[in-house]
Amino acid sequence: MTTGLKALSVHLLTATGAVFAMLAMLAAVEENWSLMFLWLVVAFAVDGVDGPLARKYIVSENAPRFDGVLMDLIIDYLTYVFIPAFALFKSDLLPGWTGWVAIILITFASAMYFADTSMKAKDNSFSGFPGAWNMLVIVLFAVKPDFWLILALVAVLSVAMFLPLKFIHPVRTARWRAVSLPVAFAWTFFAGWAAWVDFHPESWAIWGLVVSSLYLLGAGIAQQAIPARH
Repeated sequence: MTTGLKALSVHLLTATGAVFAMLAMLAAVEENWSLMFLWLVVAFAVDGVDGPLARKYIVSENAPRFDGVLMDLIIDYLTYVFIPAFALFKSDLLPGWTGWVAIILITFASAMYFADTSMKAKDNSFSGFPGAWNMLVIVLFAVKPDFWLILALVAVLSVAMFLPLKFIHPVRTARWRAVSLPVAFAWTFFAGWAAWVDFHPESWAIWGLVVSSLYLLGAGIAQQAIPARH
């Protein structure tokens, strides 16, 4: 296979995320939350793989007809933002007006963030919360906290998108990558497991999901607080 075909195959892999997004949305319309999250986890796994492959095969040079960055952003908005926000609204986690507040905050702030040209820090971390609402919402479905806590988390993270806080990219942020990458794999595993068992409260998947989520959420801020050794 030529380099051009390999690069094109990366674009095709990225595009499958749109198919998984549609499958997740169809499940969400039926309020089949476990199936929805399973498809979102598959899309998350594809998103984790296609980036390194795109850089390896230099798709911008070897398959320049398709803009991989634009395609990735479109699919990420669907799978990270739009579908999780819909699920949060349609579930019984947020009653009445609180659901409306949440989806307006999530979709509006995320649209602004995804168009922010300064979303990436110099070390390839994200500057501000990267709109990973899929990761938050699956934890909310697993834990089912009080709706006031959910609303507070949505509000705080919506503001955090535009604050000078660092959030790691598990693959691209070099610092602590030896820990971050395995934790990201563990998160994917626990998320899929939790959805597979329909978020059974006694499943160990719930604890694994919560612990790995807390690390991925806080590692970048911890790096800001702890100077790197040179």
